[in-house]
Amino acid sequence: MQRRGVPAARTATGKKGAPDVLAAASNHAVAGARERAEAGHLAAGRTPPSQARPERGAGGTARVIDDAIRDPFTPAVTEDEKLLQLSRGRAGDFTRTDTWRVMRIMGEYIEGFDTLAGVEKAVTVFGSARIGPDDPEYAKAEQVSRLLAEAGFAIITGAGPGIMEAANKGAREGGGRSIGCNIELPFEQGTNPYVDTLVNFRYFAVRKTMFIKYSNAFLIFPGGFGTLDELFEALVLIQTGKIYQFPVILFGQYYWAGLIRWLKARVAQERKIAPKDMDLILLTDDPARAAETVIAAYEAQTRRAMARAEVAKAETSPAQADSETG
Repeated sequence: MQRRGVPAARTATGKKGAPDVLAAASNHAVAGARERAEAGHLAAGRTPPSQARPERGAGGTARVIDDAIRDPFTPAVTEDEKLLQLSRGRAGDFTRTDTWRVMRIMGEYIEGFDTLAGVEKAVTVFGSARIGPDDPEYAKAEQVSRLLAEAGFAIITGAGPGIMEAANKGAREGGGRSIGCNIELPFEQGTNPYVDTLVNFRYFAVRKTMFIKYSNAFLIFPGGFGTLDELFEALVLIQTGKIYQFPVILFGQYYWAGLIRWLKARVAQERKIAPKDMDLILLTDDPARAAETVIAAYEAQTRRAMARAEVAKAETSPAQADSETG
């Protein structure tokens, strides 16, 4: 109930934030995400999987959403949706509990770690699924990925069309490993044809862990909410010391200019971040410069890791000597 004299919360476009408005916006958002994924395939000259074989999986088999742990009182269709919704009823059914979901999540981590265990150095590329091969950013993503693949880096993407496709294509052209980490959605996104190693995930959190764990850098091309999500997650992990010597490179200086201005003029000015935190973000439109930056950062990461290993070895040696003489 709205209190008298207190303005109602409104959406960013000025509409009242009523439940029906939010529900409509949510439905439109899902439809828009599907349309963008389809647009990327169409721009590349392919029929989108959702149009060619509705509700079918990447292997051509009938796409079945596992409802063994679905809440029967809600219309959840993906595992992430089931995880984030409050369970109602059937409390005695173990396959519908969060404990069971934890076991499923563990299994997903194990599958991801097992599949990607041999990846020693890689770069993850993010960006819009909507663009096609005629877009300049597609060509840049393909070029920088090829350069990095030639330097021995694997290329990881979300496996979809658009920028992801360009990066996987560049990896293949450069003789590198081309990896796709796909995510279960209410509609089928479809895997681009340049992925050599595919891992399918139900949970965004597990998938995002794989991006971070096996990457030495992020290349961020123009994109939407998903791209922004990965950008800011990487910045938080660097800011809090969870990862180090990890370049986050934005392609498309004109595209990102408004965001950079806002971060400087509002967020940093109000001391929500330190002004020097802005140095965590690198901007370029040059694939060769981006590749050079990634290679230099990897070399720095390697040197630091070796130095830390030497320090750890020196600290443990006296203790080992004492135990042997004792």
